[in-house]
Amino acid sequence: MASTKAAILIPILLSSLLIHTTQGHNITAILDGYPDYALYNSYLTKTKVCDEINAHETVTCLVLSDSAMSSLVTAAKQSLAGIKNALRLLSLLDYFDPQKLHDLPSGTTLTTTLYQTTGNAPGNLGFVNITNLRGGKVGFAAAAPGSKFDASYVKAVKQFPFNLSVIEISDAVIYPGLLDATSASTANITALLEKAGCKTFASLLASSGVLKIYQSQMDKGLTLFAPNDDAFQAPGAPDLSTLSSADLVTLLQYHALPEYTPKSSLPAKSGPIQTLASSAAGKYDMSVVSQGNDVSLDTGVDKSRVASTVLDDTPVCILTVDSLLLPVELFGGAPAPAPGPASETPVPAPAPDALAPAPVSKKHRLHHSPPAPPMEAPAEAPSKAAADKAEVKKGAAAAVSPMGLLAAIMSCFAFGNLIM
Repeated sequence: MASTKAAILIPILLSSLLIHTTQGHNITAILDGYPDYALYNSYLTKTKVCDEINAHETVTCLVLSDSAMSSLVTAAKQSLAGIKNALRLLSLLDYFDPQKLHDLPSGTTLTTTLYQTTGNAPGNLGFVNITNLRGGKVGFAAAAPGSKFDASYVKAVKQFPFNLSVIEISDAVIYPGLLDATSASTANITALLEKAGCKTFASLLASSGVLKIYQSQMDKGLTLFAPNDDAFQAPGAPDLSTLSSADLVTLLQYHALPEYTPKSSLPAKSGPIQTLASSAAGKYDMSVVSQGNDVSLDTGVDKSRVASTVLDDTPVCILTVDSLLLPVELFGGAPAPAPGPASETPVPAPAPDALAPAPVSKKHRLHHSPPAPPMEAPAEAPSKAAADKAEVKKGAAAAVSPMGLLAAIMSCFAFGNLIM
């Protein structure tokens, strides 16, 4: 009897564990199996909208056939910025399957989209109107007053209940102005930065000549992190006038990636990310730290939050950050002289006439010494209570990791042996 119970319970436990550890979806991988949507799928990748879709737990993708997608590309005059807006508007942040579409309360609903989350949609134009029309037809239109239902339901393509639904519709949902997004090819970078509150950074780019370096990189891919004006006046901000011209150029190059990476794609980055200042040896890199919708850049000296998007037009993206990005090579100093017990009190900065060599050259020495910020000390030397709490979190994380899954499976078999 006990063995029978074990034989029933163990598969159930294993199934629940596997379901829990396989959450998430990959929209481009799913659509690879449907050649009728190859053009739509290719633009999801080019515009990186696929990353935004994959980042949401619940989403309905209104896909277009190659013919309908070709018409959208023509209407957008092949502008990737305009096409990206349209694809975001076709990504509904709710789950709709055929039954739900045909059984709408009151026969109509307004649903939000990825485009609404960008903050670029005027009013409620980031919503889509779904309405049951005559003859069992389901229509889709923009939320703008007077918009026509030019798009209609064609068929269900693929559903993962309550998480991802892929529905084909006849045409794109657009409204006047949706496809008229600012294009990188015609954009004035300094003007955009000044309008976004990054006048100091824009001035440095122009006076140092780094602006021309950025412009030469735009066709190949460029992501720019622009500190706002307050960042240059913040407590602890370095005095850039003490840097040599070469080091200032390096610092400004450090604020850009040689690739197109919009904010939504940053969390997918793992490990060190090379910047325009990086050499073959891999120096002058940074990493991404994300928690929920918050994304920050970790330079090894400090962290800076990615605040807003100024321009997103494949292959160029301009983002604002809350503080200067300070590379270790210029501002972090050398590593600790030798491994050993951490000092309980911060070591004061050496006097200017001290004979001991400083971690970096005199021209790079900053006014916010000591090199190791006191705020980082708790992370390196946690209290016992903090350490215990960290162990609890670590154990919880292991439960959904591959090793955690293996441990759970072994526990299931042990449980089966006990009841047998």
